Amino acid sequence: MPIEIEHKFLIKDDSWKQSIEKSIQYKQGYMISDNKRSVRIRISDQKSWLNIKSATIGTQRQEFEYEIPYNEGLEILGSLCEKPYIEKTRYIVKHQLHTWEIDVFSGDNEGLIVAEIELKTIGEAFEKPEWLGNEVTSERKYYNNSLCKEPYKNW
Repeated sequence: MPIEIEHKFLIKDDSWKQSIEKSIQYKQGYMISDNKRSVRIRISDQKSWLNIKSATIGTQRQEFEYEIPYNEGLEILGSLCEKPYIEKTRYIVKHQLHTWEIDVFSGDNEGLIVAEIELKTIGEAFEKPEWLGNEVTSERKYYNNSLCKEPYKNW
């Protein structure tokens, strides 16, 4: 069973921008998002993915992801997903032995920036960059499926 082990953090300053390796723009929408699971469509660079996750809050949860035809992803996003969509630019930043994903949100979540690190094992050690702020892994409001229901602009 595929497991995602992830930590989420806020950002203290913009010094992470010096280490950007690449960026990707995403638009995603949720077909289902409740206390047990979320099912979403993610669109980027002429590609689409269907993603299913357990709704566990914390560092570990089930995750299944499948690439689907781009046109079908667009159709599902436009006709079956709740609004507002999640819109963000993801920046890839390497620090020591790990890769960080920095999500800079736009649209209804503009102003929010969240850093994520995915680990291979629970308890895996990682060095925290100097630009990293407070950990928010256990705070539901920072999860994308929550940001659809209660956007950052309403906080």
